[in-house]
Amino acid sequence: MTIADVGRATDVGRATDVAASIDTDLARLRATAGVQGGPSPLTSITLPIPDIEPIALFSAARSMDLEAALWLQPATGRSIVGIGRAWAVQADGPDRFSRSAAAWREVLADSLRSGERAVRPKAGPVLLGGLGFTGERPGPGDLWEPFGAASLVLPTFGVTQDGPATHLTVAIGPAGAEDGRQGALGKRWADLLDRTRELQDRVAGTGPSDLGTGSTPLVSSPLISTGGSPDRAAWDRIVGMYAGAVGRGRLDKVVLARREGFRAAAEIDIAAALRHLAATAPGCTIFAFTRGSTTFLGASPERLARTTGRMFETVAIAGSAARGRDAAEDAELAAWLLASEKEREEHAVVVDTLRANLGPIVETLQMPDAPAILALRHVQHLVTPISGRLLEEAGLLALAERLHPTPAVGGSPRDMALHLIAEHEGFERGWYAGPIGWLGADGDGELMVALRCGLVVGAEAVLFAGCGIVADSDPVREWEESRLKLRTMGIALGGISGDDT
Repeated sequence: MTIADVGRATDVGRATDVAASIDTDLARLRATAGVQGGPSPLTSITLPIPDIEPIALFSAARSMDLEAALWLQPATGRSIVGIGRAWAVQADGPDRFSRSAAAWREVLADSLRSGERAVRPKAGPVLLGGLGFTGERPGPGDLWEPFGAASLVLPTFGVTQDGPATHLTVAIGPAGAEDGRQGALGKRWADLLDRTRELQDRVAGTGPSDLGTGSTPLVSSPLISTGGSPDRAAWDRIVGMYAGAVGRGRLDKVVLARREGFRAAAEIDIAAALRHLAATAPGCTIFAFTRGSTTFLGASPERLARTTGRMFETVAIAGSAARGRDAAEDAELAAWLLASEKEREEHAVVVDTLRANLGPIVETLQMPDAPAILALRHVQHLVTPISGRLLEEAGLLALAERLHPTPAVGGSPRDMALHLIAEHEGFERGWYAGPIGWLGADGDGELMVALRCGLVVGAEAVLFAGCGIVADSDPVREWEESRLKLRTMGIALGGISGDDT
């Protein structure tokens, strides 16, 4: 037996011990609180566990037809995997942020929780999900129907990794919740571990990295376009109309998005796509949410908000250029981006709007005087990081409600831009360009903007991309920019046949 084998055997033993203790620890917590059978409040325990490869764990849940969520930041070593549904809040409409925050506070008020105080860095019950771009409920048969207008889910099993520390939180939902049952959770966790190890062995070998939702190994094949909205002719017309409206002073900027459908010859390998994104976009947040047979996944470079008490972070990302074929061309394109009046104007609209929205609620605000370059694999952007201290501790969702949608994904003035988007874009954005992320029990957490993303169902995918339109926008150049943005997900899902997006 090798040293690696000994280490693996030790981890397996520790994991088995954790699985065996889950039901006992939950029952002890309920008994200590005087809960004897019947309905109970939200109950959770948090335990240290051996490291688990997050994509393999997420894939194991999908292969067992379980609801699953993945939140992965390769550059920082942080990840969250949520499996199952112990409780959820599914609000809609413009007040979905405040209603979600209130519902979370209410269910936590009477909850029974143990193990969190010993956790450093902090773990415990967290919600995972998204709040949608508009908050409108998708209709029957809509691509976004499995996700709803907004949905934040407390998983039955939540695994948080932050550097060297890994913790498992097991939650039993309150009375009336979808997974409000106690019993056999240890066995369910052990089955998940067994499946995860099987997938890890496949990754370590030469086989495919994912078994999809069945038992047949999958290999991704190139994607063939099945058409999109708006089409090229409509795109040119709308860009011209938006640019003219900006030129006449009706608004400062409006973002036009498009979605493109694709089909592969075989079922798309979700795990392979996630591993590709993690390897090629380590500075982004890799995310995936599986509801039924549909997975929404991507690699977002843009943080909407992160809060820790009264401290917050956000970012302005707007203005784009291609990456170069070599270092010299890359530097030339970056220099052009920094000097471009059109791109600087688009970026300045986002920065100025964020500054104005934050002004009444912040005690301090820090941002550089000029934007820098954010270089991603296929495109580079102008970026201005923003941070500061809030006047009061309002929580993540209250801050996000004030910021969303930023001009980077909507426009300015906000109401006029959103009206134009609804009238002319031609499709419902769903969770695309909306806030996605996690929310802790203390009201803090992190939300990213759902960009560089797509929906996948079997062998079919729908990808999304958007461009900021200002007075000098050219339809041809904006279309090319959207193609660059689609490429991130297109390549991850197996490549785009002919690259004709």
